[in-house]
Amino acid sequence: MNMDKFEQVTVLKAANIYYDGKVSSRVVQFQDGSRKTLGIMLPGQYEFSTDTQEVMEIVSGQLRVLLPDATEWLEIDGAGEFTVPAGTTFKLDIRTVTDYCCSYA
Repeated sequence: MNMDKFEQVTVLKAANIYYDGKVSSRVVQFQDGSRKTLGIMLPGQYEFSTDTQEVMEIVSGQLRVLLPDATEWLEIDGAGEFTVPAGTTFKLDIRTVTDYCCSYA
């Protein structure tokens, strides 16, 4: 689902803040019970763990992603998308301010 806007949603006011504010997001809840997060990542290197499968849509930015069990980094320059399996850890090397939308399965 690749959309420019979401309608009839609830946005939680409190931000999710990671790495001293270098990564932040807001939760968007949909009427069907699903949720997404919209966020910004500042340049740096980060590691995150997943509870559920996550689909990361990169709206804009330059970054590298090391997915679980991968030996080579995935390069994204501009827009892109990648999926992270549930119960795994992945690494990010953010080169420029990156705008993202994360969907949870």
